[in-house]
Amino acid sequence: MGGGCLRRRLCLGGTRTLPFVRRYTAREIEAATKGFTAVLEAGGPRGTATAYRARFAGGLVATVRRAAAGSREGDSSSSKAAFYLELQLLARLNHRHVVRLRGFAEGHHARFLVFDHMENRSLKECLHDPLRTPLDWRTRLQVAIDIAAALEYLYYFCDPPVFHVSVNSGNVLMDANFVAKLSDVGVISHDLNLATTESFQDQVEQRRAALVFQYGVLVLELVTGQSPGGDGELVRWVQEPGFAGSMHRMVDADLGGVYDARELRDLVIVARLSTRHGSDGDGDGGAVISIPQIVRYLQGKVERLGGETRC
Repeated sequence: MGGGCLRRRLCLGGTRTLPFVRRYTAREIEAATKGFTAVLEAGGPRGTATAYRARFAGGLVATVRRAAAGSREGDSSSSKAAFYLELQLLARLNHRHVVRLRGFAEGHHARFLVFDHMENRSLKECLHDPLRTPLDWRTRLQVAIDIAAALEYLYYFCDPPVFHVSVNSGNVLMDANFVAKLSDVGVISHDLNLATTESFQDQVEQRRAALVFQYGVLVLELVTGQSPGGDGELVRWVQEPGFAGSMHRMVDADLGGVYDARELRDLVIVARLSTRHGSDGDGDGGAVISIPQIVRYLQGKVERLGGETRC
């Protein structure tokens, strides 16, 4: 995605023309979600639903999400302008490993976003639900490569870099073929002029450093099958001087010992470098490796080992 192109095409003013997404009516959303009964997630205030499975009249199966509260506060022209600008930005994201925005709707009391439906739900469920078939080693390795490629796209190829996402297994969704896609991508600035200032670029670098740490934790979760939790145990382990001697004992038992030892070493090295700047994940210490370096490293290793990547 070219930066200049993005900036030129987003001089919106008061326009509400959204050429890349479809505008649904509130009635279509209600019908597609069976009266908002096909609940996928219930993480809103007082346990209210935030995402629904939807089947539209044309046959499209999608996930409908309630827009964040900030995007629907009031009916002021500025609130609506910010909402439509965010739609324009999200609609132009075009990467195989980022969940695609298909449409939107506005009701009297809520706004909705319509995304591609991910049949196999979240990576978190794939790794930790005891009723699910465990992910094999090749799939886990591919997830690590694909998510790194998606992060490189969002944080290095999109110009200005106004997108942000938290990297965790709950935000990585798996399609029907277990291809990983990043979800819940947000827009951190609706002011594209502000996005070119020096102070904003400094913030971008801080977010990139924090992102590397989060990615390293995700890789550890893929390797070990353990939830990262809040105590930083996995990070402390991979930072120990003798971590290499215990690598094979830390591998997820659900793999049944079926994995490539060299690929395991490569992934754990990436996780070690990614989490080296501090266990608080705030990026203050500076990352010792970048997302583009991770992408090149993993792609090169897999290609030399005869693996086939989807990046």
